[in-house]
Amino acid sequence: MIPQLAGLYCGPAAVPAGLWQQWNLDPPLLAALALMALALRRSPAGLAGVAVLAVAFVSPLCALSAALFSARVVHHVLLLAVAAPLLALALPGRRGGLGLPFALSTAVLWLWHLPQAYDAAMANYAVYWLMQATLLGSALLFWRAVFAAGQEGAALLALLAAYVQMALLGALLTFAPEGLYAIHATAPMAWGMTALADQQLGGLIMWVPAGLPYALWGGWLARRAWRQIGSAHVV
Repeated sequence: MIPQLAGLYCGPAAVPAGLWQQWNLDPPLLAALALMALALRRSPAGLAGVAVLAVAFVSPLCALSAALFSARVVHHVLLLAVAAPLLALALPGRRGGLGLPFALSTAVLWLWHLPQAYDAAMANYAVYWLMQATLLGSALLFWRAVFAAGQEGAALLALLAAYVQMALLGALLTFAPEGLYAIHATAPMAWGMTALADQQLGGLIMWVPAGLPYALWGGWLARRAWRQIGSAHVV
């Protein structure tokens, strides 16, 4: 255990020897996930979204993200680019503007990666859950707008913009000259990394691999648009 991180949600911060024993069995969290699963039981996409949330918050990834910034990036990518779109498919929205949901989700993502905001969220339960709720909530609004039928062209552009802004944030973190997050100043050492190397790895994950789910969802949207065009021609 790393003493200065023992009070974090999902903590104590994971170390290699005990990682697979650190499942987060927080009763309120498990109850919330169970209620979500019950409410979305008729939607395979919704149940898949709940399963992704369970991976993010219940599995040892949760404890690992208390230690490593790079693991926290994986956690956030799961929320923003996997769980949120799956939940959006289960909770479809009406056709509307994409600009405001995009701006809101982008602002929330960048705000929580400011060092002061990030460290505050990681050190306080209430702020931590405010971070998670706003990240997931703003992403859900964005994906509901993206998936609204009849605006596939604009939606594909919005998806590209969403990935580009995340990649830009990742690039800035990758090339930062020093570790920015005090909460991760020492924990990465247990994993054989400096704080800066951990941050660079997190930035690279945000910059490159995070684009894969956006590309997959973009392909799904393009396929849906093609089918709609084909159906219109048949009619």
